[in-house]
Amino acid sequence: MSKNLILVESPSKAKTINKYVGRNYIVEATIGHIKNLPKTKLGVDIENGFTPTLLNIRGKGDLIKKIKNLASKSEKIFIATDPDREGEAIAQDVADILDKNEKEKISRVLFNEITKKAVNEALKNPIKIDDKLVESQRARRVMDRIIGYKVSPFLWRAVLDSYGSSLSAGRVQSVALRLICEREDEIDKFIPTEYWSIVADFKTENGETFSAKLFEVDGKQIKIPPKPQMSNKDWEEFLKSNFAISSKEIADKILNELKNKTNYFISDIVKKESKKNPYPPFITSTLQAEASKKFRMRPRKTMMIAQQLYEGIDLGKEGTTGLITYMRTDSTRLSNDIVNDARDFINDKFGNNYLPENPKSYESKNKKNVQDAHEAIRPTSLKYTPDFVKEFLSDDQFKIYDLIWKRFIACQMESAKVETTSIIVSADEYNFRASGTAILFDGFLKLYDEDIEETEKSENGNGNSQIPAGLLKNQKLNLLSINSNQHFTKPPARYTESSLIKELESNGIGRPSTYAMILGTIVDRKYVELIDRKIIPTPLGRKVNSILVNNFPDIVNVNFTAKMEDELDLIANGEIEYLKVLNDFYEPFIKDLKEVESNLEKIICEKCGSEMELKIGRFGKFFACTNYPTCKNIKSLKEISGVSLEPEYTGDSCPKCGSKTVYREGKFGKFIGCEKYPDCDFTKVITLGLTCPKCNEGEIITKRTKRGRTFYGCNRYPDCDYASWTLPKPKTEDDEVITEEDEY
Repeated sequence: MSKNLILVESPSKAKTINKYVGRNYIVEATIGHIKNLPKTKLGVDIENGFTPTLLNIRGKGDLIKKIKNLASKSEKIFIATDPDREGEAIAQDVADILDKNEKEKISRVLFNEITKKAVNEALKNPIKIDDKLVESQRARRVMDRIIGYKVSPFLWRAVLDSYGSSLSAGRVQSVALRLICEREDEIDKFIPTEYWSIVADFKTENGETFSAKLFEVDGKQIKIPPKPQMSNKDWEEFLKSNFAISSKEIADKILNELKNKTNYFISDIVKKESKKNPYPPFITSTLQAEASKKFRMRPRKTMMIAQQLYEGIDLGKEGTTGLITYMRTDSTRLSNDIVNDARDFINDKFGNNYLPENPKSYESKNKKNVQDAHEAIRPTSLKYTPDFVKEFLSDDQFKIYDLIWKRFIACQMESAKVETTSIIVSADEYNFRASGTAILFDGFLKLYDEDIEETEKSENGNGNSQIPAGLLKNQKLNLLSINSNQHFTKPPARYTESSLIKELESNGIGRPSTYAMILGTIVDRKYVELIDRKIIPTPLGRKVNSILVNNFPDIVNVNFTAKMEDELDLIANGEIEYLKVLNDFYEPFIKDLKEVESNLEKIICEKCGSEMELKIGRFGKFFACTNYPTCKNIKSLKEISGVSLEPEYTGDSCPKCGSKTVYREGKFGKFIGCEKYPDCDFTKVITLGLTCPKCNEGEIITKRTKRGRTFYGCNRYPDCDYASWTLPKPKTEDDEVITEEDEY
């Protein structure tokens, strides 16, 4: 009897689904994409409608044969890759490798959550592959390939190869780098402004004390001058309606006057009630931002953990089940069923006071786009409380799940009620203000609240927030103490991963599936570094940004990139044609590129007079004569640049020719090579002097994954397959070992 075939992307996802569908189904994983653009050439026919050439990915031949064989024997084929743009493209790639007879058996199914109910429901309601969504992904891929292929060689020529071989330009990553560098430029140019604050401690006749800050002098509010250096005319204009304590002399003069006053009294008391509404349920960007802020967790790691929670966790007797809905979404929509479940849970757990009269609805802030078809990130079932699943989760998995759970439940709870009390203390022309906030009803805050950054707490306060109860208007006060404090304005804060994600999202840059990749890419390329959670551009990053901004202003323009992102969404929605979007992108790009190329000095081969072109080989980037094979002249980037850099010798001799060996940089990292290359092609990997903890024979070397992530492995591979994300210590078992799924 023929079985039905279900194709997904991840082995762990396949494993979970296999437990739900029974014996009539075979579940197989594609391990991500099975097709890609070629590595050695552009792979896009610009003259014929920007048609991409997609090839089977090297190393997946056996898997493709297996899929085709299973498909030929199956009654039905369900392609259940992820419910987003990339997943739809993979679905189309799978369809393209199958024979005509098999294509007629194909259906597309979407799993917004990996639970038994959701999986079987989706299989009962299959759909067709969304051609427009596929076109949207192809357009994004083509844009990225054109920029990377056309601009990266220019960067290689402009920046010395001593920086390494990972220099490249990306459509979205370059804009993120520009934002970071522009913020650093603002910090560099910032001139601090001096200002002073005056805070007094007062005491009532009943012995109660509180602090208040001077905010008004002679009817003018105290303000910091908007510019550190102002002309006399601008300064006079500013002081007409404002008061500034801009020096110690002014502060001391005010202090002396205030110390001699005895007529302090409460001139006004204002109480104001307000509501604090719950936060919306998580979307991709807010989950990454909150995990970064609360747990200092990198976005890439957050998404890896969320993927695990989505694809399924073994809950013992409960079996394997997906704990959260799909984690790449910018929609805050929630299903009616889960909202009703949440309301029942809130009523049972917290009581009727915490349940709003009507369910709370959260409209997506984003424009119409493909992701809005999904729900927000939420638990798949309220049966699986954080306490229930804690014993089955790792510490990091629990942190993320607990965060998602509480945010979701809280979004359907009653608003908090807050009372703010402001007190004005006066003495002649001087007015002080003290304010405090009291929670009248905690509402959703009983379960969940986002912490305010410490800087916000200190800068937004007006002295002590503890206001004594029972204070009355016109009540006399005694001055206990008064002090002045010197301050200087601070430059704009550097981006954190959390704040950069918010900035990218607010500018319409990137999409849920790309935020973590954007940050990871610019860190991996050493364009930026993370120091104390702050993103700081490296000298290389600033140089690359300067080159891109000066030569490709349209491509690294925030508005232009946001427009392209919107147009990709319009393709997915069927509102604009693929060709128009690519032309909108390519015309300004090629204009910039031609102008840049016309200004580049041609590099002429001194042996035959032909032009030399930039290429990349197994040992890194080099210039080669275009008259090859008649002329085989090659030169390094350092030779072309005219800069003589002393090679870093190892102190050893080449076993092949006896010359010195030097450290070199290739596309897979640093290695040892002969100084006589290309005449001598001897190479050697660099070990770290650590014995492999698995086989106790080989030595540990640094390696890179296909995505450029660094890991550590044994130099005896494939005889020893030891691999670890962390630098191993011999004879320990604490390393986080890489699995096949990590590579996916």
